[in-house]
Amino acid sequence: MGLFGRKRAGGRRGAAAEDAEHLRAWAAVREGVEAFVEPRTAVTETTMILVAKDGEWTRRRVAGPDGARKLARSLRIPVYDVQIVGYPKRMRDHDARQRVLRERERRRGLGELGGYS
Repeated sequence: MGLFGRKRAGGRRGAAAEDAEHLRAWAAVREGVEAFVEPRTAVTETTMILVAKDGEWTRRRVAGPDGARKLARSLRIPVYDVQIVGYPKRMRDHDARQRVLRERERRRGLGELGGYS
């Protein structure tokens, strides 16, 4: 056996119960959550992105497009096909804000180490 264990047949990891539980728990503590379904790729099975009102997001594998819609219905949130509607602007804006915050923290760390500010 290799260093990282056995490779699954087909190379892709499917959805697990922990994935659905993560999505449920994540949605339960955030406002304005919407679901966006991403198609299966050569590397990854179907995934679902949940995006909150403020743009924060999470992604996990789901049991296909039908499984994604079923999960979204159980969460009582709208679900969209990302290939049709694209990713929401608030998600991109959130990522941009996070990059700025990480860069500020990095620069502060350099300042504390005697580097340039």
